[in-house]
Amino acid sequence: MKNLFKSREALLYVMAISMVFSFSAWMSLLNNFVIEVASFDGSQIGILQSLREIPGFLAFTVILAIMFIAQQRLAYISMIMLGIGVMLTGYFPTAIGLYITTVIMSIGFHYLETLNQSLSLQWLSKDKAPIVLGKITAAKSFTGLVAFVIIYIMMKFYSVEYKYVYLFFGGSTFLTGILAWIAFEHFKDDVVQEKKLVLKKEYWLFYVLTFFAGARRQIFIVFAGFLLVEKFGVDIHNMVALLFINSILNMYFAPKIGRFIARFGERITLRIEYLGLMLVFFSYAFVDNVYIAFFLFVIDHILFSMAIALKTYFQKIADPKDIASASAISFTINHIAAVFLPVLLGLVWLYSHSLVFIIGTGIALLSFGFSFLIPQAPKQGLETTLKSKRIES
Repeated sequence: MKNLFKSREALLYVMAISMVFSFSAWMSLLNNFVIEVASFDGSQIGILQSLREIPGFLAFTVILAIMFIAQQRLAYISMIMLGIGVMLTGYFPTAIGLYITTVIMSIGFHYLETLNQSLSLQWLSKDKAPIVLGKITAAKSFTGLVAFVIIYIMMKFYSVEYKYVYLFFGGSTFLTGILAWIAFEHFKDDVVQEKKLVLKKEYWLFYVLTFFAGARRQIFIVFAGFLLVEKFGVDIHNMVALLFINSILNMYFAPKIGRFIARFGERITLRIEYLGLMLVFFSYAFVDNVYIAFFLFVIDHILFSMAIALKTYFQKIADPKDIASASAISFTINHIAAVFLPVLLGLVWLYSHSLVFIIGTGIALLSFGFSFLIPQAPKQGLETTLKSKRIES
């Protein structure tokens, strides 16, 4: 047991699992909670989701924070803050109340997510990273699965109120953050990280694909689930069951995707992801059968696991000392679209559900086009195929 608390890899698992346990509960309950209890419409859910993403947009401030607080310690503080935000959610079922608790939760979540990515890419070797990240993704899916089972039992068989469900899951992450802070060894950085924000032209393709990934993620997170609830009348029990299925499939596919990336590379993996997204989003736009919508929701979720390839692509092209800084910047770039898209598309939603997903199809198409610029074997100094051609000439 003592060796467990001296393992960097074990801490990465704890951070990822604790983050998913509370956030998956917050997210899986959200659409039903805001409609059934807070009486939200499409515009209000768009505002809430935009507010949720503002801390993600401000993720670059992680670099300012680690000037004074070590990354590992800041991760613990973020876990605690995430837990507090989720704990409070059910006690303020008004628009203003939900906006405030969402921001608190989101600061903890996005700081923790940024630091988890930064520490993963620093602590894992390039050969090992895709495989371990695939396993961590599977562990996160299993954690989500456990969370959905607990939610289902609490609400289906014991009719537990939303506020107590949120209290349980948020409290669990809160306590985990405190216990991890006490139990785990503090690990020293192998490479001293750059503590200033610099946009490097060598990473431009990573930045572009990260921006599109943020836009795609918002359309799925905000509107795919909302479509199921609003258009098809899916209740909380069926939503949880659907997320349960997603978790089981991700537990199976995520490690395989990690091994696929290690064997075939980031370029092929990302092309498959973006092509799949084009088909899924276009289908969302015109789906009228609830079971087909369920199928699209599941496939969309599986494609998320392929995003590991974007992280490992960056790990291969980055200067090791840039990882913390660039991870923070990439989260900000990822959330540029997240800040304004939910509000704008929330207004589009009031006019046409289909148009929202057609816009998503266009974003996936752009991502697919840019993926052809990823080299077969990316590395520092060979970040894009354009650079490869300049070297050859």
